This record gives sequence, C-alpha cells and structure tokens, in this order.
Amino acid sequence: MSAVEIRNLWKEYGDQVVLERINLSVPSGEFCALIGPSGCGKTTFLRMMLGMEQPTRGTVTLDGAPLPKEPGPDRGVVFQRYSVFPHLTVLENVLLGLEFERSPLLGKLFGARRRASVPEANAVIEEVGLRDSVDKYPGELSGGMQQRLAIAQTLVRRPKVLLLDEPFGALDAGTKVQMYELVRRLWRENGMTVFMVTHDVKEGFALATRVLAFDKVRRDPQAPGAYGANITYDLPLNAKAERRDLMERLRVKSEAG
Repeated sequence: MSAVEIRNLWKEYGDQVVLERINLSVPSGEFCALIGPSGCGKTTFLRMMLGMEQPTRGTVTLDGAPLPKEPGPDRGVVFQRYSVFPHLTVLENVLLGLEFERSPLLGKLFGARRRASVPEANAVIEEVGLRDSVDKYPGELSGGMQQRLAIAQTLVRRPKVLLLDEPFGALDAGTKVQMYELVRRLWRENGMTVFMVTHDVKEGFALATRVLAFDKVRRDPQAPGAYGANITYDLPLNAKAERRDLMERLRVKSEAG
C-alpha cells in the first residue's frame, strides 16, 4: 500500500507563503502530474513528500502513519539532472542503493552479502534496459541511458512512492517517448504511487492518471508573499471535457506571461 493523505498543508519561509491550504487524498497506485507556473510551489511540495522540507502547518500521512521527517527507502526520487556517480559503473551505481540500505554505517557490502545483492541489482538494470551496459561508466552512456540508470538507482530499493522532478526536461523528443514508455511500464509493474513535477502540460496528460494544477488564487500586489499556491484543479484523466478546458486555460495563461 502507498496511500497518501494531506490535510491543511502550509509551507512558509519567514514572511513568504509558498503553499497554503493543501488538502489531498491520493489512493495507492495513483500517478499524479503536478503542473502550474514556475515558482508556484510544485518542487517544494515534492521536497516535503521526500522529507527534505517540513510543513509549516498541516499533516502528511503515508498508509495512515505520519510521513517520516527525513528521506527513506519508502520514497524514491529522480531529478532532471542525472543523480549518478561518474566514477562507478552501472552495476556499482545500482548496488549503491542496496549498500546504503543494508549497511548504513559503512555504505558498503562485502563478501557474501555483496554477492547476494548483485542479482537484485542486475534484475533492475535489466528492467530499465541497461543489461548490455552493466560495466560501463555514466560518461559512456547517452543522456537517456543515464536517466534510465538514475531510475534504476531508485527502483532497486522498491519504494512505495516515486517522486519525479522534471525527469525528462533535458532529453530530446525521441528519447522522451522511450522514457515515457519505460516509466509507465515500471509504474504499472511495481504498483507505486507517483508524483511527477513537469512544466510540460502535454507530458503530464500523456503519463498521469490524475493532474494536480498548482496556482495562487489569492494575490496582494502590496504584499506578493502574503499568499501561497493551492491546488486549483484536481482532475482525473477520464474527464475529457474538463481536461480540454484545463489545457486551454493553461495555454492562455502561459501565452499571457
């Protein structure tokens, strides 16, 4: 299970309100795309889900328990920049996730414990299509392959919740299509709950089962930091008419600057 419940969530930095009054119920296995203008708190929301930031007010629970206040194996994250270690091979990069989990003090496995972990790492490497590159270093891989490796690093720990922060922003159009197919397949096969931040509205609608649009609904020109963003649209993607309306509104808003 990986159900997420958020109640009256606020995030403030001093006098700057970033997010306010966020209420959200996300059942296990949902794929949520977070869209909206730059600076509206999407990445801040993701960082709170990861445990890198703490809410100013409100609660977040995962399967009924308070969300741990630091990153853990129940939540995995993939960033736009490839979070891989250039001095390690593909296999060593993926093994590292298991080493940190199973040997937190040393961050290293030895002997029989390491040998027992290699098949697990190789299975995930094969899942993401890098079986023929296990002994290569990241510098020998294309951008798309490096992002596959970053995903493998995360998946090897079998997280309940997968957090994606603009994971395809640096990829070309052809590679993006391949990555879309990969992420959708891995999401279905592993039953994860996914939150994906994207500035590409079409990407959100193409991948997700639910779109969460963030924006400020209250503004004060004299105090621009007084109010934060909220979820202005919460749209399941079987609502086709509403989806077309939302896409048009977002397009007009983007063109208006």
